Amino acid sequence: MKLSREEQAMLAGERGTAVQIAMRILTTMGRVFGARRLIPIESAHIDGCLYHGDSGIDFAQKLVDGGAKTVVPTTLNVGAIDLLHPEHFQGTAVQAQKATRLMQLYQQMGCSPIWTCAPYQVEQRPLTGQQIAWAESNAIVFANSVLGACTNRYGDFIDICAAITGRAPEYGLHLPENRRGQIVFHLHNIPDRLRHADVLYPVLGYLIGSRAANKIPVITGLPASSSEDQLKALGAAAASSGAVALFHAVGITPEAPTLDTALHGRPPEAEITVTVDDLKAMRGHLSTVADGPIDVVALGSPHFSLAEFEQLLPILRQFPPAIEFIVCTHRLVLAALQKRGWLSELKELGVAVVVDTCVVVTPIVRARGGTLMTNSGKFAHYTPGNIGFSVIFGSLEECVRSAAQGQVWRDEGLWEN
Repeated sequence: MKLSREEQAMLAGERGTAVQIAMRILTTMGRVFGARRLIPIESAHIDGCLYHGDSGIDFAQKLVDGGAKTVVPTTLNVGAIDLLHPEHFQGTAVQAQKATRLMQLYQQMGCSPIWTCAPYQVEQRPLTGQQIAWAESNAIVFANSVLGACTNRYGDFIDICAAITGRAPEYGLHLPENRRGQIVFHLHNIPDRLRHADVLYPVLGYLIGSRAANKIPVITGLPASSSEDQLKALGAAAASSGAVALFHAVGITPEAPTLDTALHGRPPEAEITVTVDDLKAMRGHLSTVADGPIDVVALGSPHFSLAEFEQLLPILRQFPPAIEFIVCTHRLVLAALQKRGWLSELKELGVAVVVDTCVVVTPIVRARGGTLMTNSGKFAHYTPGNIGFSVIFGSLEECVRSAAQGQVWRDEGLWEN
């Protein structure tokens, strides 16, 4: 790997111990992936601030002790505790202390404490074509696909190394030729109501991820009006069921004005037709138990936006929940809810609004086992393995109306051919 003089100085320890450690890790990873050089990045997003064990604290402490400071704008993903509402945490005092300690260490390195998996909703967003080093699967796929920025699937420890050196190995999705669409998914005869419904996007994303694996999918047939929240849900689900880091939606995302452009003028490796029956089957796959009684509803993975709260509140007013109801979001939305008077109304309706974290990465749910219902493909994917609940997937309205009666309510007409 060819390094510049400045990078050689970093590797030699002339910029401090932490930078030397980070550069050693980045160059080793670069060699593994066949990168010829490192490239400057414009921003970083850090997933390593989520407490999984003491090794995470040890690594962050070593960087802090070595004088680590971020050199590009760097945001923080969720931690393992809601720092504003610690009463939501259902773990032990030791777990809470360690989770908080890790979050503090990353702040000491100069990272912005936004604590969200949706940094594209909060901070100044990267521009199309900019090189970045983002971690957290949904943030990665949104940045690549919807914003047109360039990042690989970075994870814990690599993310902060990029942030304190301002560099990333040049390979994979940092290179234009590797961003070509490979598998085309054609939506076929999807009813107009379903094609525009929010619930389509996580189901379609989950189907695409399961069939595309680590290939780059191209989607035809989505409406041009597809919102960022809908594309967010699609990407998050695709990155959960598969290793999708970039998708192209023809006529919608910046690198796919046409199908030919998304494919870089070459034929696709495969083409898959998606029917209503395919989507109904995948919707069923997102649930692990049959419709019946539920114990908790959880929304907000990725974090709920203000627009999503605007959709939620009118339904809640008509159908207030009778069971535990949790919505995960970030601090900017929390402030907007307070300003509009919606936060107090949500609390009166029995909704717990959680920030800084989410229910599948830390103990928040008060129910001790049972069935969780969600409209999030990502929550549906991770709930059984992470927190041991059975899961039922449904639309936003289905989740709210089910919470009001304590058992699943369905709008079956939505999925009719």
